[in-house]
Amino acid sequence: MKLGTLLIHNGYDTDAATGALGTPVYQTSTFDRGPDFRKDETPPPAGRMEYDYSRSGNPTRKALETAAALLEGGSSGYAFSSGIAAIAAALGIFSAGDHIITAEDIYGGSYRLLNTYFKRWKLEHTALNEVNPDTIRAAIRPNTKAVFIETPSNPLLKITDIQASCAAAREAGLISIVDNTFMTPLLQRPLEQGADIVVHSATKFLGGHSDVLAGIVVTKTRELGARIYAMQNGLGAVLGPWDCFLVSRGIKTLKVRMDAQQKTAARLAEFFARHKNVDAVYYPALADRLQKEIHERQAEGPGAVLSFKTKTVEQARNFLGRTKLAAPAVSLGGVETIASYPVKMSHAAIPAPERERLGIADSLIRISAGLEDADDLIEDFDAALR
Repeated sequence: MKLGTLLIHNGYDTDAATGALGTPVYQTSTFDRGPDFRKDETPPPAGRMEYDYSRSGNPTRKALETAAALLEGGSSGYAFSSGIAAIAAALGIFSAGDHIITAEDIYGGSYRLLNTYFKRWKLEHTALNEVNPDTIRAAIRPNTKAVFIETPSNPLLKITDIQASCAAAREAGLISIVDNTFMTPLLQRPLEQGADIVVHSATKFLGGHSDVLAGIVVTKTRELGARIYAMQNGLGAVLGPWDCFLVSRGIKTLKVRMDAQQKTAARLAEFFARHKNVDAVYYPALADRLQKEIHERQAEGPGAVLSFKTKTVEQARNFLGRTKLAAPAVSLGGVETIASYPVKMSHAAIPAPERERLGIADSLIRISAGLEDADDLIEDFDAALR
């Protein structure tokens, strides 16, 4: 089946017990182990013995996790209480004294996690301005264990060659982790291009309706899956049954939403690129030739997120205050268009001098295209910019 069909028919499209077309919500904390339960039995009997406590496993969560693994082409999927919880679990499989390689241009929450919590935990990292095989090899130390990348990156939409970077990591015996939030498995499948672990903020496009916090980790192998599960079960940052239902429901409409949203994003990018008050636009379809070629080789479309810089900081702040159709808000990937201000929102944890060095300027705005009519958005944005 094509991926658009797998979004609907993922093995959990019909409940085996009742025939229900919606995933049942098992809103329970614990499970009756049944009359055959014996304290001295190892392993326990099959069937209902699969579940004992919802932190360790829940049928509604299993449906989402199985679907996520299927869509990404992995062996195991795990659902977490937020995107940053998923990233923390992926990084948490490493030990104090280990070293990982990252990009400089990453989600501000990942930056904060690496530079606060994991720094205290003695997990070292090197942030690269550009991630490619040469820079990866140059950054490798004896204690290096992994490479962690986003592509496109947040918020400047930089493109990293997944296949080449993961190949360089694999040559050195490193684990490669890819944040696939912006593209989703509908447009980009990093595991098929050599990655070992994929992470998502399922709050964004997978959930798709700005009504749930969720994170997903999918692993290529069951061995890595066991390490992620140990983090999930041990720390307990699991996604509740009702939230699992919401994400599962959101996934079913991912294709129609993403098809429409990226068409709108492409029109918005072209509009901003022509506007007299816009200094730069960041979007895969408008990237330089090399970046565009890499992205088109590894992804099925440019996605629904773009960023732009106005010519002055005042214009950026005026835009956020005057737009009527885009909510000035944190997050992305919902059915409504969202205009984020990275220096005050997603990347506020990065010190101002570091943001400036990275190009995350006070005049930068990130747009997540929603399902509004593109002509209405352009008219509104033009008025806000003028």
